[in-house]
Amino acid sequence: MSVLKTNLNDNGRTSRVKTTPENVEEANNALFRATMNLPTAAAHCGMTLKEMKLTFWEYLKYHAPDYKISEDSSTLSRR
Repeated sequence: MSVLKTNLNDNGRTSRVKTTPENVEEANNALFRATMNLPTAAAHCGMTLKEMKLTFWEYLKYHAPDYKISEDSSTLSRR
């Protein structure tokens, strides 16, 4: 298995992306904040979708939510 994987999310062009801890951290943070979708995050760090899902599940195990859902949500607007 090659360390460099093919990035097919590059408008049909294939380029090689090396999986680094920095790339994975950026992709996990982007998935957590919903600024990147799963296929884009996987392509960003050179992983398959399955590898990215497993990595993100591990990320979620060790990073608690940083938002609070109020108990009285009936006062929120329901548009």
